[in-house]
Amino acid sequence: MKKLTSSEFRQLFLDFFKEHDHMVLPSQSLIPQDDPTLLWINSGVATMKKYFDGSVVPKNHRITSSQKSIRTNDIENVGKTARHQTFFEMLGNFSVGDYFKKEAVTWAWEFLTSPKWLALDKEKLYCTVYPKDTETYQIWLEVGMPEDHIVKLEENFWDIGEGPCGPDSEIFYDRGQENNDVAEDDPENFPGGENARYLEIWNIVFSQYNHLANGKYVDQPHKNIDTGMGLERVLSILQDAPTNFETDLFMPLIHETEKMTSGKQYGANEADTVAFKIIADHVRTVSFAIADGALPSNTGRGYVLRRLIRRGDLNGQRLGITGSFLYKLVPIVGQIMASHYPEVTEQQDFIAKVIKNEEERFQLTLASGLNLLDELIAQAQQTGDQTIAGKDVFKLFDTYGFPYELTFETAQDAGLKINKAEFDAEMKAQKKRAREARGNLQSMGVQDETLMNLKDKSEFEYGVYEEKHARLVDIIVNDQLVDQAEGEQATLIFDKTPFYAERGGQVADHGDIFNQAGELVAKVTDVQHAPQDQNMHFVDVVLPLTKGAEYVLKIDRKRREGLRHSHTATHLLHAALRSVLGEHTHQAGSLVEPDFLRFDFTAIEPMTDQELKSVEELVNQKIWSAIEVKTTITDPENGKKMGALALFDGKYGDQVRVVEISDFSTEFCGGTHCSNTNQIGIFKITSESAIGAGLRRIEAVVSQKAYDYLASRSDLLDQIQAEVKSTKPEDIIDKVDSLEKDLHDSQKQVEELNRQVNQIKAGSIFDDVKQVGSLSVIAQKVDVNGMNDLRDLVDTWKSAAKSDVLVLAAAKAGKANMIIGLGQKARDQGLKAGDLIKQVAPLFGGGGGGRPDLAQAGGKKPEGITAAIAAVVTALSAN
Repeated sequence: MKKLTSSEFRQLFLDFFKEHDHMVLPSQSLIPQDDPTLLWINSGVATMKKYFDGSVVPKNHRITSSQKSIRTNDIENVGKTARHQTFFEMLGNFSVGDYFKKEAVTWAWEFLTSPKWLALDKEKLYCTVYPKDTETYQIWLEVGMPEDHIVKLEENFWDIGEGPCGPDSEIFYDRGQENNDVAEDDPENFPGGENARYLEIWNIVFSQYNHLANGKYVDQPHKNIDTGMGLERVLSILQDAPTNFETDLFMPLIHETEKMTSGKQYGANEADTVAFKIIADHVRTVSFAIADGALPSNTGRGYVLRRLIRRGDLNGQRLGITGSFLYKLVPIVGQIMASHYPEVTEQQDFIAKVIKNEEERFQLTLASGLNLLDELIAQAQQTGDQTIAGKDVFKLFDTYGFPYELTFETAQDAGLKINKAEFDAEMKAQKKRAREARGNLQSMGVQDETLMNLKDKSEFEYGVYEEKHARLVDIIVNDQLVDQAEGEQATLIFDKTPFYAERGGQVADHGDIFNQAGELVAKVTDVQHAPQDQNMHFVDVVLPLTKGAEYVLKIDRKRREGLRHSHTATHLLHAALRSVLGEHTHQAGSLVEPDFLRFDFTAIEPMTDQELKSVEELVNQKIWSAIEVKTTITDPENGKKMGALALFDGKYGDQVRVVEISDFSTEFCGGTHCSNTNQIGIFKITSESAIGAGLRRIEAVVSQKAYDYLASRSDLLDQIQAEVKSTKPEDIIDKVDSLEKDLHDSQKQVEELNRQVNQIKAGSIFDDVKQVGSLSVIAQKVDVNGMNDLRDLVDTWKSAAKSDVLVLAAAKAGKANMIIGLGQKARDQGLKAGDLIKQVAPLFGGGGGGRPDLAQAGGKKPEGITAAIAAVVTALSAN
């Protein structure tokens, strides 16, 4: 068995499959692109959906990758087991309709056992197979797996519902009975059982069927191979580590954390060891997620990051670390992973800043949570059963990030119990909500055989508005290839076309198709990419079209010009945002329309007015500088050397287009662009807003649309100038300020007059004092304008000390308002204004609350006021 570092092992795996003619796919962003079903990229195959569902045919049907992944469904198990992590790498090899069972099994055995590769002891390897999959069973025997090392298991069939499925074969490594957590005669002591002895290291899925919606299984048009090998698991074998955490991926982080404690050591005791593992795992996850554009928040991915950072901080406190500390570990994460993932080191200052800000916020939240926990403990100690309600413990967990264990331990120290069943019920309900929100995350859809089998090439010609001799090579109607389309909608593929197919945020061209006689035969309403990258024209047929005939294709020139202006402006906007906000700014999506553009990006907080102004000015400066827009066709590696931004890793082919706007903007892009920035004319931002957790959106217009927008704003300014009777536009602000001041002064006069009226009313109100038990009470419905007037009356009552209790209510414009004030004598008897008002507010259709001395409520049923006042008096008499 070879002794390898993590970087050596990762590279060895990729090199092995590269030798077997696989294309090495770079690890892609943890944030899924064009896949709303996934919260995170959670496996290597998650990045292959477009290939397996047939929507894209890869240039090489053999693919390998080491894919960074996040899974957070078992966060609470991290650190407590040998293998659970939230961030991990999945090594995989994939066949998209190329090789199948024999090659997949043979190569797995070769990589694991050959002296050139891992050289694992063959006697320690076991595998499981699906009982009906006799072919795979036989292949394992042929490669050299001992017969008694092959286990047949019914559950070895990969099926997640509708979509691709098939038998699978798992490979296990025997770590020895001395490393087991079950007895030798335990029924679970076998490969595939619940035990620590047999470590699953590789899973090979033979995806050969489609599971249809009606429950039937049919053969896939193309059979695929999907494998997954956990890098950390195999590394623990290669480095003779008891768990994943004792490998070179985690130990540098653990040792650095040890230095921050006051003498705590990893492995000294179980509780501290778990805390060290949680910190090391969580800081890896949040570092990579932030590097890929995710930010902490209260929803979605952001909530996951917030929870992980808080769990890390809480476990730091368990180790005696005070204050923010996780952010200090970011450089260590970068150093460990630099050979394959430079992004953490490249962005380490920004990542550390985000984590530190979140940690500092949590310190404040933590103080609030501790206060709440103290209150819950005090309340529980006053009850007979001395139990903290499960729903309150869940609130601490969900709102303040307190793990159940921390609350349990604190309660136990105070001699209290927790209603665990109630807490578990709340957790179960939350997980159910999360599952329903996620939906069927793994589904890849069903392959469209018609589109996948289209072999004819289709060349898109840049900069061309009309193609006079385009040969119609394929016609598709109702998902069937036909030789003629007549009087219907159809999908057409030509050998060459000027029509741009939607991609990279830029929408498709529209236009017309004519025959050689000049007759209109079809109108193009949309253009999309076929699985093998042909441009598919969706058309409304006007006259019959025939396969093999030549046609004239004309795009809507005005629409194309608008798209060129908007797309080039989008590149300028992206560069300007990175210049003004920082290079950590990530594009999260875009839409390029002829009339406007939309640009989504990551940001911790809203842009300031000055930042927006700076971005807008910078874009316009580049437009007016009349910069040539250069396009270069090269390979991805040279493109990156040119400084091109690769927005979404893995979506580029062997040849790429690099769009350069001097040294200001360089990006990979397949869209259509201006030849010079001055063609854009003018750029104007129309809005900047939040669209989700850590995501902002800018909308803007260019060229004529920008002029129209500015002209309409100018017309509006003219109307305002006329309305405020200002002689000059530059005097409008002063005029508006003057009008606002006059209005404010008038409002103050009205408020003062109103107070005087209330003072007069107070005289008669406060003279009507009743005795209720030992308390003097004023309780009346009064004729005032609402809650503000009621508060004025309370202020007067406090100053005059007319009674122990004040209950006032008013009805105005179909609404009810009530206010209750309690003097010291009433409070000394245990009365609380907030409790009283909560009891009676439902009588007038409302709710409310407040302090022990003052509370208020509003409602929608003023007819219930009299009953509510009477109910307060009754409650006072019963005290």
